[in-house]
Amino acid sequence: MTQEIRDISVEDDPRPEAADPLPFPFNQRAFCRYEPIEKRIEEARVLVVDNLLRDQGDLSDVARSQWGETAAAQLKRERQIAKMAVENIINNVQRLVKSPTTHVTHLSNLAAAVEQFGPDAIVLSGTLRDFDFYKPETLETFGHFIRATTVPVLAICGGHQLVGLSFGAHVVTLDKLEQYEQRENRPQEYQYRFIRITDASDPIFRGISDPGSGIWQDYTKQSRILRVWQNHGLQLDRIPEGFTLLATSYLCRNQMMVKPSGGQLIYTVQFHLEKSFEDWKKSRTRWEHPNESRDGRILFENFLYLALTHTA
Repeated sequence: MTQEIRDISVEDDPRPEAADPLPFPFNQRAFCRYEPIEKRIEEARVLVVDNLLRDQGDLSDVARSQWGETAAAQLKRERQIAKMAVENIINNVQRLVKSPTTHVTHLSNLAAAVEQFGPDAIVLSGTLRDFDFYKPETLETFGHFIRATTVPVLAICGGHQLVGLSFGAHVVTLDKLEQYEQRENRPQEYQYRFIRITDASDPIFRGISDPGSGIWQDYTKQSRILRVWQNHGLQLDRIPEGFTLLATSYLCRNQMMVKPSGGQLIYTVQFHLEKSFEDWKKSRTRWEHPNESRDGRILFENFLYLALTHTA
C-alpha cells in the first residue's frame, strides 16, 4: 500500500499542468506591489498643503450658484478626497526619510503656516474642482505667496495647475475649452500612463535610468519614458515665463516643469507621483490598482534631496 502510494505520487502526479498566463486585463492583481525602499534621507521638515475646498467660506459665487442645495454633499466629497491626498503625501515622506517632521495646513493658511513651521519643503496636494469654484481672494493670496517664496515647492496635479495659474498660465480642458464650457464628460488622462522626459539633465531625474535604483525600469531605457499615475481633465495652456518644461505627453503637453531661478525652486507635476506609496487596503474601490510607480517614488525622493540643499 505504501509503495503504491509512493509510485503514484512520483510517476502519476494527478495535479494539472500550470495554465497559460491570462491576457490583460485578467492578469491584473488587486494589490499594490512594493519595492524594498532604503531610507537615505536623515531628516526633513515638510509642510503638506491641502488644496481642496473645506466649507462654504471657501466657495466662490459660481460654486454656490451651480451647487445650490447639494453644496454640503459636494464639500463632504472634497474632504474625503483631501484626506486620501494628504495621507499619500505624508506616506511618501515617512517612507523616504528616517526622521521626518510633517505638518498639514490648508491652502488659505499657507503663508502663516510657513512662518510658524519653518519647513525645508512644501508639497501642494491636488484638487478636485475647477478653480472658478474657489473664492478669488484665496487664489490671489496664494499667487502672492508662490511668486515670492524661497522655500522649495513640489506641486502635484491641481497644485501644478494652481502654480501655473499664479504665474500667468491659463487652465483649460484637455481639448482646450474653458472650464465652464465643459464641466461634465471631459476627456481625461487616467490610470498609469507614459510620459516623455524633455530635459533629462535636470537633477530631479537622477537615478531614473539606473538599474540599481529599483525594479520596473525597463521602459525608461528608451526614449526617456516615465510611467506615472494620472487622474485629471484639466491642463495648463502654456509654460509660464521663468519655468522650463521637463516632461510631456500627447494629450497634455505640460506634464512637468521647474522654476530654478530668482532664489526659487518650484517643481510641478501634472501626474500623481505621490501614488508610489498608496495603501490599497484603505480604499478598495476606485483607488484599487497595481502599484508600479517606481518613477514617482524616485522623483519625490530627488525633490527632497534638492530641497534640503537649496540655497535662496
